[in-house]
Amino acid sequence: MSEVRLTAEVRTEFGKGGARRTRRSGKIPAVIYGHGADPRHVSLPAREFAQAIRHGGGNVLLTLTLDGKDELTIPKSVQRHPIRGDFEHVDLIAVRRGERVTIDVPLHVSGEVAPGAMLGQEHTTVQVEAEATHLPSDIQVSVEGLEVGSHITAGDLTLPSGATLVTDAETLLLNVIAAPTAEDIEADTASSIAELGIVEEPHTDETESDAGESGEQDAPADES
Repeated sequence: MSEVRLTAEVRTEFGKGGARRTRRSGKIPAVIYGHGADPRHVSLPAREFAQAIRHGGGNVLLTLTLDGKDELTIPKSVQRHPIRGDFEHVDLIAVRRGERVTIDVPLHVSGEVAPGAMLGQEHTTVQVEAEATHLPSDIQVSVEGLEVGSHITAGDLTLPSGATLVTDAETLLLNVIAAPTAEDIEADTASSIAELGIVEEPHTDETESDAGESGEQDAPADES
């Protein structure tokens, strides 16, 4: 896994106003939890944190330099602005080297299912337990050539070395179903239209209507 060093600062301003001022200064409000200690409010450099997440994923190991000391942490919860995508707040968990922690790991699905089949995904992550300094960034899953009726459960995954599955092994993650035909789509569309009570306007021949109107305008006047 990736390990990134960041300089953190103790945060003394709280509330929405304090958080806005922190973000305007190019930093992200954050809180460190763990090991039975009281939560600690800090700020992280926004640009460096964004780069760490971009390259290391959500389970990146962060070595924070705080008050002259180094502290290992991993992101627990990351809040982003719904439109701009900026990082707005981060919850961090303090960890120690050699300590095992439970994390959510995203699935990276690759490959194409068999022709005429369609992939359904029930879950995008699974929980695993791993050593804090060797956390997996993702778990690879291949669906190449899988036929209709095939499925993949959590127990089917090949986990990275040192990781232990926490999610129930019987949990369905991916299943392969028959892709809908054109007839199926047309029938579903007709059914939806009927349920909504939509009435289609009858088709009119605009060409004939225009011709009729033109004939009336071009009729010669009665000179008698």
